[in-house]
Amino acid sequence: MGNNDIVNEWLELANKDIASSKFLTQMHPAPLEIICYHCQQSAEKYLKAYLISNDREIIRTHDLTILNNLCKSINKNFSLFDEVALRLTDFGVNIRYPYPLELTREDMEQAIKDAELLQDFINDILDKKESENKQL
Repeated sequence: MGNNDIVNEWLELANKDIASSKFLTQMHPAPLEIICYHCQQSAEKYLKAYLISNDREIIRTHDLTILNNLCKSINKNFSLFDEVALRLTDFGVNIRYPYPLELTREDMEQAIKDAELLQDFINDILDKKESENKQL
């Protein structure tokens, strides 16, 4: 399987996570923890797709700060997502265990917004990279 195929698989999974998070907002009551978890998962997969697209090896972590730092080593503009990575990281693991994490609808909305911002940013980069490769 080629590098582009692997990147596209990661992107497809990331898109499913963010679509799931948006779909779940229609439930009453909305499962805030699960929605935030899917936002973290989408961001994680987008960051990993970016790393793979730059021929970097993927490390096994759910920590978006670590992944974002690796992306910053390639493109300093990822520093725009330091706070996003920090906010979303806790939703990846801590949400999945039975101890209270008090989330609000605002937390959920911010998580979706954060995941979408990262999604748009990485998609733009990958689209530009693909256009440049086609011109070569």
